[in-house]
Amino acid sequence: ARARSAKARLDGRDEHVRAGSVAAMPADDDAEMRERAQKYIKFGTVTEKNVEQLRKLNLAVFPVRYNDQFYSDLAASTTQAYTHLAYFNDILVGAICCRIEPQEHPEFKLYIMTIGVLAPYRRLGIGQQLLKQVLHACALDPNLQELYLHVQTSNQDAIDFYQRFGFTTGEVVKDYYKRIEPPDAVVLHRVAPFPVLTKDQQPARYA
Repeated sequence: ARARSAKARLDGRDEHVRAGSVAAMPADDDAEMRERAQKYIKFGTVTEKNVEQLRKLNLAVFPVRYNDQFYSDLAASTTQAYTHLAYFNDILVGAICCRIEPQEHPEFKLYIMTIGVLAPYRRLGIGQQLLKQVLHACALDPNLQELYLHVQTSNQDAIDFYQRFGFTTGEVVKDYYKRIEPPDAVVLHRVAPFPVLTKDQQPARYA
């Protein structure tokens, strides 16, 4: 019942490029700017009413087009704990989208399909907060055993970013990507236990 249709979703495998793209991640030297911006940042979930906004966001952030099934699966999912939208002053500026992998036992894995933030908002800590919320949701389900994604082998900044959140590098998948060079991907994964956000650390919610 947890498993949604897991494959979807684009032509080729370039959908995973941005899960490992530090272009969507904030720099570390803008603490003051990030702090001032926090009062404008809120987070929400995907619904049938806002899924078209997510489509427009992805068109602006990613170099590939996701098909209709990708968005209908997200909007119709019985759990929205693993997909989060980020708003800045009521404008949708970022998102993280994950899928539950099919499994035969109660234990399951979660796959990060995309994480992206619009260019003008990439130094405000939004990418970090999106990932932290997914990690928090993972901690709340004892059956969730692993969170993982693919990252292009040449993207060391992205690998470093995920390692700061407790991810470790795994196998290298040769010729994983079809339209980018180098075509190889490394699997990054984090296993339970996952970090829990305290009440004070949980971000503001978008109404």
